[in-house]
Amino acid sequence: MITVVAFMFAGCNLQERYRYSGDLEIGEIVEGVLETETPDTFFLDLENDTYLFGVIDQISVDVVVTLYDPEGNSVGLANGPAEGPEMFYFETREEGRYKLEVAPSEDKSGRYTVQLKVVEHIAADPEKRADQLFLPFSGDSVPGGVAGVIRDGELLFARAYGMADLTYQIPFTVSTPSNIGSVSKQFTAFAILLLEQQGSLSLEDDVRKHIPELPAFDRVITVRNLLDHTNGLREVYDLMPMTGWKAEDVLRREEIIRMVQRQQELQAVPGEEFNYNNTAYILLAEIVERITEKDFPGWMKENVFGPLGMDSTTVRKDPATIIPAAARGYIVSRDGYGEAGDLYASYGAGAIYTTVEDFAGWLNNFSDPEVGSGELIRRLVTPGTLNNGDTMTYAMGINVGAYKGLKFYSHSGADNAHRATLLYFPEIDAGVAVMSNNGSFASDHAARSLADVFFSDDLEQEKKNNKKKKKEDPGRVEVPDHLLRAYEGKYKAASIGIIMQYTFREGKLIFSAEGQPDLELVPRSESVFDYQGVEATVRFNLDSRGKVVDAVHTQAGTMYHLVPMETHEYSADELKSFEGRYYSEELGTFYTLEVKNGTLTLLIRNTEDIELKPMDTDSFSGDAFFISEVNFLRDTGGIITGFMVSNGRTRGIWFGRI
Repeated sequence: MITVVAFMFAGCNLQERYRYSGDLEIGEIVEGVLETETPDTFFLDLENDTYLFGVIDQISVDVVVTLYDPEGNSVGLANGPAEGPEMFYFETREEGRYKLEVAPSEDKSGRYTVQLKVVEHIAADPEKRADQLFLPFSGDSVPGGVAGVIRDGELLFARAYGMADLTYQIPFTVSTPSNIGSVSKQFTAFAILLLEQQGSLSLEDDVRKHIPELPAFDRVITVRNLLDHTNGLREVYDLMPMTGWKAEDVLRREEIIRMVQRQQELQAVPGEEFNYNNTAYILLAEIVERITEKDFPGWMKENVFGPLGMDSTTVRKDPATIIPAAARGYIVSRDGYGEAGDLYASYGAGAIYTTVEDFAGWLNNFSDPEVGSGELIRRLVTPGTLNNGDTMTYAMGINVGAYKGLKFYSHSGADNAHRATLLYFPEIDAGVAVMSNNGSFASDHAARSLADVFFSDDLEQEKKNNKKKKKEDPGRVEVPDHLLRAYEGKYKAASIGIIMQYTFREGKLIFSAEGQPDLELVPRSESVFDYQGVEATVRFNLDSRGKVVDAVHTQAGTMYHLVPMETHEYSADELKSFEGRYYSEELGTFYTLEVKNGTLTLLIRNTEDIELKPMDTDSFSGDAFFISEVNFLRDTGGIITGFMVSNGRTRGIWFGRI
């Protein structure tokens, strides 16, 4: 049910510039009520190269907003906070009738409102394009951000938007320091390479040479394994929530050392697989402190930031450290924006506050090293190699790849609320830095979009395909519906602890996974598919009866074996058999399992109840990111003895039954 309740937009001149029509009038607030599993749809007639921005208020239901092009392909998806206002902004290239779908993200019903705020052409002028990208983050009531475009070590363009502090109504400025999250990792890697250059360590050193209290695992972890995320250690910010810890709770760095000490075995042989890991970079900062006998923030200022003239750059030791004039972080809740503090114990992995002005000095050091050397920079940006000889796309705190014909280095960052992305194109000595204190900010999209317009003369431009060409795409094949239905189901990627689901929907195969947006699969043969918008493929293997045996997901040169899972149905008595108290010696944490309203439910201290959905036999999936898979074990008599908990970055935590 949909009701129009108000007209609130005074942008009449916008419609004079752009011929728009559709089920949603620009500026109108429309009320809707979603029924279980039933989406509301709105049709919009859009011109070529359109920018569209609106807001959904999730009054009593968590929604997913998806825009489909005239041929039914997903253009984009917005699925942010589970309550309160949620922004959506999409960009389209083709003219035609688009479908905006508002659907419940879970099997629930409830009320919402939707307001379409802006429909206009994608700006071609670089500065106007920056304003457009930051439009949702502009004004005196919205946490904002800043964009910087750098060329030859100088700021070519810099502009700030929105507010740095909502409490005291302080605007964001070009000189406002902001938390860059994991973009900090390249600075930590640079520090390690400086110490290597000075002869203070080797990347082939056993980590225990510098932190001897770490356990002696059956395989040596080297400093290099920490730098390129191939170490096999638990990931701290995926592990700690398992104990009831929340992202803004105090976490002492000593506890991270103890966490590693309690790890029973490595998750993988060092060098065997890439598994992004904040624990590793926290340990790297610890190594810097132990070798230099100075605290990491002070050493970085003296040896890196100061010599490069990065006077506004600071490593925040913990959330209590005052960073003058810094941007506070904000996330959306039912009541609007609320403050979100930084992660504790994160320096080395994150916790650097900087400005776009200082980023110019940092990137200038890539092309004309004042600190370190050309050889050091070369090593910093050289991708790592796995034990099997495969080259990764990750170097040392930096992703390495190609974008529209140019080599580029990149990294994005996200603390509890701050967002950032830094891009650098070494062949043209140019880069983009974007930062925001708004948890809804899509930093990677903004950075690439700015690169598109500011460096258009250097980048290969995509040719616009008309509808006819798109339909005649020789790379896309037709796959019979009966085969697509055969591929449907849930699959387990055991090596990374993730459940992947493939669903047949409106003649297409759709991919979904916990915490990931839905993606359409584009068929390249009857068994091989690309993921739309992502450089990854999946191949399904059938037996002689037409039943899936397994599948192989390939991404960034790494292959993941997927095993099909058959959902197991449990009786009430069978579910009761899982109830009880369980204890993890590694975490020092108790879990309780109870059946509530017919659902097996996990109770953790200081945590909302986690519902466990049946997957395969004795296997469940939790509705929290850190409890993505729970596998029960039984003794020879069939009695449950405990279970293993896993998520994407932390696997195989044992809880024994008490």
